[in-house]
Amino acid sequence: MKLVRPKVFLVGETRVDEGGLRAYFDHLGVPQWQTDAPSDAERIVEVMGRLCYRSFEAGLNPNVTKVRKGNKAYLDNIIQVGHGSVLEHAVLNFIFADVSRVVTHELVRHRAGTAISQESLRFVRLDTLSAYAPMHIQENEEGMTIFTRTLEQLEAVQRELARVYAIDDEPGFSVKKQLTSAFRRVAPMGVATTIGWSCNLRTLRHVIEHRTDPHAEEEIRYLFGEVFRLVRERYPNVFSDYEMEMVDGLPWVKTAHGKI
Repeated sequence: MKLVRPKVFLVGETRVDEGGLRAYFDHLGVPQWQTDAPSDAERIVEVMGRLCYRSFEAGLNPNVTKVRKGNKAYLDNIIQVGHGSVLEHAVLNFIFADVSRVVTHELVRHRAGTAISQESLRFVRLDTLSAYAPMHIQENEEGMTIFTRTLEQLEAVQRELARVYAIDDEPGFSVKKQLTSAFRRVAPMGVATTIGWSCNLRTLRHVIEHRTDPHAEEEIRYLFGEVFRLVRERYPNVFSDYEMEMVDGLPWVKTAHGKI
């Protein structure tokens, strides 16, 4: 039995195809257009927003006589006016490791703008158990004793079932799969697992706002606090309107421009 905390890995993100983008600018008649976007994700958001009004430079659209210069100024305005649809063009790919089924059951409720691939406990046998210990448990010595003892007992049950059914000697994977599926039914909901979660930037803002709120579940608050720390540094212009306040030892990420 091992006590763990959720871990966040950013494993992929939107990348600009330079040749394709340059070809578009040639077609539009602005071959020298440049931006100071700090990431490809923020660059593609700016491009998708500007093409809506053909606002790459003044005069390109006769109705536009002045344009905002710089990626931050442009995205600040996008966020302020709530033109959030252009944020959907940039997608990030995360792996969340050592998160409980408590977290994943809540996370899959956010379906719009996401893709999800979860470790299958029908295929992956639980020979050891890991779990996140909530603060209320950690702060009470007797509660912590009960918590760890129960996990150790349930871990022993997994090994005992594996022994009784001699699963290591079973040659057929289909039978192993059936047995593994049976064994997982006596594993705790708090058992740590892994989930792949991809989302667009608009969705990510929404989930960070809701899942770091003090009313959200503790472990998922911790998880998206870690997500925010990562994306705030990597995509500073998309998240420049956020403020972070510590509540009960966990971050609460807030903005005046929610649900854009």
